[in-house]
Amino acid sequence: MKRHPKSNFPRALRSIRKARGVAQEEFDQVSSRTYVSALERGVKAPTIGKVEQLSEVLRVHPLTLMAAAYLGDRVMPSDITRLLKIVADELAEFATN
Repeated sequence: MKRHPKSNFPRALRSIRKARGVAQEEFDQVSSRTYVSALERGVKAPTIGKVEQLSEVLRVHPLTLMAAAYLGDRVMPSDITRLLKIVADELAEFATN
């Protein structure tokens, strides 16, 4: 399950952007088309704040974009379930009573 998200982030961003039918120019309120292109080519890496802004334009939760980066190309339902369980278990460790 462990994959390097930085190498998969460009693919995840491009894939979700295309699936949502969003052109690079539609990010103009949060980024330049050049910056989005650089992200999709893996030349730049976004900050957490930028992931939030990009996700807003894509109409997905930021964790969806990050999960897609961690999951990589061939996502099976069992991979999604396993990743969400890891996240839920780890967050439960930090939950306060």
